[in-house]
Amino acid sequence: MEGVLVSARREGSPITITVVSDARGRYRFPPERLSAGHYTLSIRAVGYALAAPQAADIGGESAAHDLPLTKTADLAAQLTNTEWLMSMPGTAEQKRPLIECMSCHTFERVVRSRYGADAMFDVLQRMPQYANNTTVQRVQRRVAERQVNDEQLRRTADYLATVNLSHGAWPYALATLPRPTGRATRVIITEYDLPRRTIAPHDVRTDADGTVWYSNFVENFLGRLDPRTGAHEEFAYPETKPGFPTGSLALERDEDGNFWLATMFQSGLMKFDVTSRTFRHFPVPAALDSDAMQQSLVMPGKARVDGKVWTNDVNRGAILRLDVASGRYELFDPFVGRKGSPHSPYGLAADGENNLYFMDFAGESIGRIDAKSGRATIYPTPTPRSRPRRTMMDAQGRIWFAEFAANKLAMFDPVKEAFREWDAPTPHTYPYDVFLDRYDELWSGSMASDRILRFDPASGAATEYLLPRPTNIRRIFVDDRTRPVTVWIGSNHGASIIRLEPIAD
Repeated sequence: MEGVLVSARREGSPITITVVSDARGRYRFPPERLSAGHYTLSIRAVGYALAAPQAADIGGESAAHDLPLTKTADLAAQLTNTEWLMSMPGTAEQKRPLIECMSCHTFERVVRSRYGADAMFDVLQRMPQYANNTTVQRVQRRVAERQVNDEQLRRTADYLATVNLSHGAWPYALATLPRPTGRATRVIITEYDLPRRTIAPHDVRTDADGTVWYSNFVENFLGRLDPRTGAHEEFAYPETKPGFPTGSLALERDEDGNFWLATMFQSGLMKFDVTSRTFRHFPVPAALDSDAMQQSLVMPGKARVDGKVWTNDVNRGAILRLDVASGRYELFDPFVGRKGSPHSPYGLAADGENNLYFMDFAGESIGRIDAKSGRATIYPTPTPRSRPRRTMMDAQGRIWFAEFAANKLAMFDPVKEAFREWDAPTPHTYPYDVFLDRYDELWSGSMASDRILRFDPASGAATEYLLPRPTNIRRIFVDDRTRPVTVWIGSNHGASIIRLEPIAD
């Protein structure tokens, strides 16, 4: 069987190595990746399971080990969020609200429920009162009550009661995606389990030495992983708003190599000095702060230009700019005077003059704020209601971003003021982020499909690498100093860091 993921984990180790079987059903681990020891073997192949537990002892010589498979007794337990959305009947509008569910848990929790429409409505009213940075392992409630649209929630509750188990067995067939083939089987995946299940790695980045750093979405720690040894270290920063949800979202480096964190409901920004290993907090002033204040994004990349660092104000749907020397913040409302749907500035990128580009995650636009005049310009995406999410700027000044709700990857050229869009090859992928490598290939991940997308915008060629376990992906980071490139992500719900290395064609 082609496209079976085979994973090996040495006894006592937090590191799992995964390879994929080729067209003849053969799998091979590079000798340098497996040291001597006793290994537990596992597989991922939708519709199949190991016929019996498997293990192998590795010594100084190569060894062969066949893996007999059997049909799975519970196909539903193997489905990804994407496959559930493919399986469930219903219109695009009925399914659209469900893409928010993936932030905290899988769809399997929803479709296995036995709640009727009224009970499901009660659940949906309660869900928005939990913080964005909530996982099943660490539930956190908001302090400020969040307003909800009961009419919309009622429609969603009525729909969910038709696709769960409230009326008996699922009234639809379960759809699955095909196993990997060809290029998608030529990959090595390394997963580093972190020491606590509550750790939720959100943004993952490497430094100049190849060390991996990550933001913890639910706890006040900056994490560090040595991929050579698996050694793990955490740096705690203080709880600045006791009683409020903890954890940070964005992790970005400044030009001096220091790390900046956006501290969400703790409000304000944290700067981590990599030399002194100390944090400095930049609190939001009391006049701007509130129980609903939230900073999810930060952009210090061009702070040397004017001493300013950009962030967002989720509660107001606005942008803040920090003067690092004084600690003062400026407030910008790029949508003032513009009517229409709610707005939520999200993914941030800064050009060489520290002008800011941002994604309107609640809407369908890219915005630009001129660093000197403060003037805002709004550019609507070609696809309505696209909900652009995370972004990056390439060496040519082009903005690459994920159109979350439109299931697209996109590029905006500020010079030409022109967009290009590409459909994700698999429906219901809902890409979260995108990264353009030095070979002009795009990489993306999502909270839905358990796959890493590799896409050539010039030819339209796409490869999707399946991951060995359910993986809720947020930010994607590509280290393109290697050849082929190395892709790093965090498993936000799985408490692990993942390295994906394509094998050269």
